[in-house]
Amino acid sequence: MEIITLDNELLRQKSERITTFNEELLNITQDMIEALHKGKGVGLAGAQVGFMKRIFVTHIEGDGVRVFINPSLLETSAETIVYEEGCLSLPGIWSNVTRAESVHIQAWNEKAKPFNFTADGILARVILHEIDHLEGILFIDYLTELKRKRLLAKYRKA
Repeated sequence: MEIITLDNELLRQKSERITTFNEELLNITQDMIEALHKGKGVGLAGAQVGFMKRIFVTHIEGDGVRVFINPSLLETSAETIVYEEGCLSLPGIWSNVTRAESVHIQAWNEKAKPFNFTADGILARVILHEIDHLEGILFIDYLTELKRKRLLAKYRKA
């Protein structure tokens, strides 16, 4: 499973709800986890590997691997924090992004079990970043036009 990069139009498309939980989904989930580890990332959405379904996986240092299917953002904190973000689909590009400090979501795991989940800090940021991917939004979309153009020029030059 290869991670697609910025020039692939799939990154700008909305992902569809998952309606079938089966062996194929379990295999895709495992492949996504392997791709996440191979890319040395902390989060990976289905769209980043060309699987246009509402799924993402996370693996934060000090936390286990987590699978989120059909996530719904229920609440975000009013408190925000600025932190440097990158993306496996935009290798070598990093920039500060302001996001909510904590989130509360509802999702399903790969075994079709629903759960509610609250996260803060880095995990909350990763969840918000990956939910954005499901909507066709990239972290660079939060930057000023000038900053975005500079980073994209640097990305294309590399």
